[in-house]
Amino acid sequence: MKIILVCSAGMSTSMLVKKMKQAAEERNLDAEINAVAESQLKNELDNLDVVLIGPQVRYLEKKIKEQVEPHGIAVDVIDQMAYGMIQGDKVLDQAVELAK
Repeated sequence: MKIILVCSAGMSTSMLVKKMKQAAEERNLDAEINAVAESQLKNELDNLDVVLIGPQVRYLEKKIKEQVEPHGIAVDVIDQMAYGMIQGDKVLDQAVELAK
């Protein structure tokens, strides 16, 4: 499963990505998880399953959906509470649910 987290510069989600990778490892879930700036998303569409959008850039949701949904990629805004508390397991749950 390939998951991309989108934020404005790709930096603010790096801690969350680390926690998500730890959660995936603990579950023996084969997942590639990265954070990118919205401007770089178009370069990451190959084999992509889920795009999660940082709450601080939720205004980009419509634009991102238009860009990736034609490719069959699921999109959602990351739960604000899970994002703020850096709960990688909860955000991973959200991604797995979307990928179904």
